[in-house]
Amino acid sequence: MLFSSHLPRWLQVLLSEKFFNACIIHEDAKKNEKNIYCLDCCISICPHCLSPHSSHRLLQIRRYVYHDVIRLDDATKLMDCSFVQSYITNSAKVIFINQRPQTRQFRGSGNFCSTCDRSLQDPYLFCSLSCKINYLLRTEDGLSKFLFECNFLPLPEAGLDDGLVTPDSVLEPSGSTKTSSGSGGYGEVWCRAVACTATTEIVKKKRSSLTVCRPTCPPASEVSGSLMNRRKKTPHRAPLY
Repeated sequence: MLFSSHLPRWLQVLLSEKFFNACIIHEDAKKNEKNIYCLDCCISICPHCLSPHSSHRLLQIRRYVYHDVIRLDDATKLMDCSFVQSYITNSAKVIFINQRPQTRQFRGSGNFCSTCDRSLQDPYLFCSLSCKINYLLRTEDGLSKFLFECNFLPLPEAGLDDGLVTPDSVLEPSGSTKTSSGSGGYGEVWCRAVACTATTEIVKKKRSSLTVCRPTCPPASEVSGSLMNRRKKTPHRAPLY
């Protein structure tokens, strides 16, 4: 559990806030989900609430299968995010804000989160931002060395989207632990061939099975040609007794 008294107010609220609830002020408006976090006011707002916060530090919140994620580029402006496993969705690297509940506890061989034991890829140590913060609070004197001074945090330049990533979207493990802050990461250590997904493996197996089958299966043209040749031959009649 987080020691909230040791966290700055904006971080404490970020880790505990419930996003994507409908905005009460704009409950009749479309796209009124509260998917923006104002670090200066420490509140979540919807796109229709932006006007009074236009000069504030704003963080876009996105979702993946009902779990909140933020862009890694934004997060690294606020704190050291090295060793937090990142993913790629909509051409952007994202990290989970909080740890996700696990349906079953299983710990075999491999790499695991230092806080919640969730399975990770090497060389990551944490599955989410909150897991790293929990670890630092247990092992370090405080977070002062890991928090950065950020006076300007605008919304994405491409335009304000709803931040929603549909449950059908697939988050692919990113190919690097390099952070924009340049602090404490391993750099470009991943090979994309190693970080392939289970779906890719299934496709490869299917393709390999098809490749094996091809030499033993004659083309359809050859089969149809042999049938035509048989039809052109003189039919053999059964002998009369």
